[in-house]
Amino acid sequence: MATLNIILTSILVLCSIVMIAVVLMQQTKSSGLGGAFGGDSQSFSARGQAASKEAKLQKITVYTAIAIGVLAIAIMIIA
Repeated sequence: MATLNIILTSILVLCSIVMIAVVLMQQTKSSGLGGAFGGDSQSFSARGQAASKEAKLQKITVYTAIAIGVLAIAIMIIA
């Protein structure tokens, strides 16, 4: 059981590091006062590529958050 606990804890730490990195890679939702008045000068294709990248990062964030929750509960049950 101690070996399983060590393995699950190391996977939990790895998932946490991945979660931190993915959250830091995401862009902020608001673009300040310039975005409120139409100051965005990106083309439509650049917005589409950025949106698909952001969607992937958001999915990875959700999956890693679920994995962290499941691993934390599993570690508590084992301990």
